[in-house]
Amino acid sequence: MTRDLKIVAAAMLMWGFGEGMFFIFQPLYIQQFGADPIMIGTILGINGFVMAAAQIPSGILADKIGRRPLMWFSWFSGVAATWVMALAPSLGYFVTGLFLYGLTSSVMAPLNSYVQEARGSWSVGKAVSFMSATYNIGGILGPLVGGLVGEMFNLRMVYYVSAVIFTISTLIVLFAGKQEKNHTKSTAGEIHFLRNKAFVGLMVIILIVMFAVVLPQPLTANFLQNQRGLSVNRIGQLGALGALGSVVLMLVFGHFRADHAMLIGQVGVLLFAVLIWMGGGIFWYGAAYFFLGGYRLCRAMTLALARPLVREFEVGFAFGVVESLNSLAFMMAPVFAGWLYEWQPVMLYPISAGLLVLAIIINLFMIRKKC
Repeated sequence: MTRDLKIVAAAMLMWGFGEGMFFIFQPLYIQQFGADPIMIGTILGINGFVMAAAQIPSGILADKIGRRPLMWFSWFSGVAATWVMALAPSLGYFVTGLFLYGLTSSVMAPLNSYVQEARGSWSVGKAVSFMSATYNIGGILGPLVGGLVGEMFNLRMVYYVSAVIFTISTLIVLFAGKQEKNHTKSTAGEIHFLRNKAFVGLMVIILIVMFAVVLPQPLTANFLQNQRGLSVNRIGQLGALGALGSVVLMLVFGHFRADHAMLIGQVGVLLFAVLIWMGGGIFWYGAAYFFLGGYRLCRAMTLALARPLVREFEVGFAFGVVESLNSLAFMMAPVFAGWLYEWQPVMLYPISAGLLVLAIIINLFMIRKKC
């Protein structure tokens, strides 16, 4: 493993710890401000729009001015956003901090471009999935600590602790080495990746798949607390199992062919939806969250699938498009989930399972077409 990959992995591990502390509790904290399920879904959906809007400009800038400056900007913005959320006296201030935090997701295109350049002899899929695995190793501890802090103090205190951890992560990433910008130009006969039918078709599939794997997630913490009676601490433990599942699935399947690994990830999220829907106790919910690690595997494989279809000097832009679609799923799915939850909470899961079966069929068709 290269030096720069080690440094970024360490920074991601700490970031996963900090984000893991509050991420699973975010819908519960918004609920404490008096928001109903539809409002919670709408807020999370708008945050997804902010995340989506930031991806392509960030990817283009990564190709033009370099990846490291944009990584640094996102890390510093994340620290500032978390302090805003921690200090927020009302829902409006909290949402402002949340949307600012959503902008930090603009790091994904520069970060993954940086990782694929610094990967050494590793494949793109292995490097990206390893980076996601290190993030989720931190994410195993984060929900456990967040649940304990939330039970002992309150959920606001969780954001204070996260802000400190993010500061440590930021100090680590400052040591990442600089990468030279790629000045390669297109040659006669080559086409822009946005005119490549294979790339455009892949983007359609990615949007469908990512919507399906995101849909059962946003309001599950509320469902488990409100409908199943679980405590904040128990939900934190489930979040830790989710991060553990992400690590295991990434390390075991991250080196598989990308379309096969994505299929495995979708099956994992399908099991999550079914077990939350039909499970009758903490054991089944724990198994569900472990299989939810398939979501992270799917997200990493979207980049591995896209990389062979673009030229080296367009990687940042192309990864920005992919991450924009991933974030677009985060815009649409929570809104739909909020409406389903308001209508009948438990119906969120069989409907999600049905959409996942459809996504799996589409993925199988893609695999068959490649064979």
